[in-house]
Amino acid sequence: MASNQDYHRAKADFDETKAGVKGLLDSGVLKIPKMFIHPPETLRQTTSRETHNVNLQVPVIDLKGVESGNRAKTVAEIKEASESWGIFQVVNHGIPASVLEEMIEVVQRFHEQPKEVKMKWYSREHEQQVKYYSNGDLYVSKAVNWRDSLSCHYADGTLDPDALPQVCRVAIKNYMKRIIDLNDTLAKLLSEALGLDTGYLANINCMRTATLVCHYYPSCPEPDLTLGATKHSDPSYLTILLQDSIGGLQVLHRNQWVDVQPVKEALIINIGDLMQLITNDKFKSVEHRVLSAPIGPRISAACFFYPSTANSCKPYGPIKELVSEKGGPIYRETDHKEYMAYYRAKGLDGDSCLPSFML
Repeated sequence: MASNQDYHRAKADFDETKAGVKGLLDSGVLKIPKMFIHPPETLRQTTSRETHNVNLQVPVIDLKGVESGNRAKTVAEIKEASESWGIFQVVNHGIPASVLEEMIEVVQRFHEQPKEVKMKWYSREHEQQVKYYSNGDLYVSKAVNWRDSLSCHYADGTLDPDALPQVCRVAIKNYMKRIIDLNDTLAKLLSEALGLDTGYLANINCMRTATLVCHYYPSCPEPDLTLGATKHSDPSYLTILLQDSIGGLQVLHRNQWVDVQPVKEALIINIGDLMQLITNDKFKSVEHRVLSAPIGPRISAACFFYPSTANSCKPYGPIKELVSEKGGPIYRETDHKEYMAYYRAKGLDGDSCLPSFML
């Protein structure tokens, strides 16, 4: 059995190539390296195709009603989905299909560039605005996931387009402008779904900064031994996800794994940990995972929303209007910087961070 030292050396060697999982596949591997193999107890819980329930379906919400006289119905649907699922898909969200399709295409194009072109973007520095890497928790988590990522950080919703790789610069600029607008709309709808003033979430500046992470999951020669992403919930207030038509994303609902079926031109909305915290468990942060597959690549783009730069160290706790006199607050106050530090140190180990912030 490999020692911890052997695993660390293997991870360091892998990191040094700056070629990611795509580089392994390009090298012709037929068996995945040991560091990608998850322990049997994890695989039994996560990779069996028998574990998901085909009869359950993540809610799909039509946003067309927001401006056409059915706002109350749409808000009620968002409330129900956020309370019972922690995730829903939205259609008629106002972002043209051409913008979504171009995003999928350019993410694939970036990751399929020659290694020599990509490697200049390779970094593990948290403060770097734009970076390419494989497994953000490479040296923290025991088993490694079968994916590579390109991350673009929009502090207070802005990023100089010239800072982006040229191959995807225009597409990401067009996409992010619309995603930030959609986030503003969702902040209003979520506020109303909580029974608060329409501008409540916007006014507390908890969803001003965005980080776009563009994932590339190559086809895997031994998909039943690894994962595209280990079970986790997001350390954000809200996540907006674009996925391609391949599928593989699953959410844990009532202790059952449910496939998030790709819906044409839809975007997936995840409630994040910090939204669950400030809503005092009214809205639920969803645990999810990505299965590996022999087909691919699977492409997705996840946009995580956090507080404004000025508020990154501001403590946020349960909203007083949502705290009952009987139960009281469930969580202590925390700021995004503290929560992210804990999340990164812990790694994707399959357990939520939220219990550590309970009172």
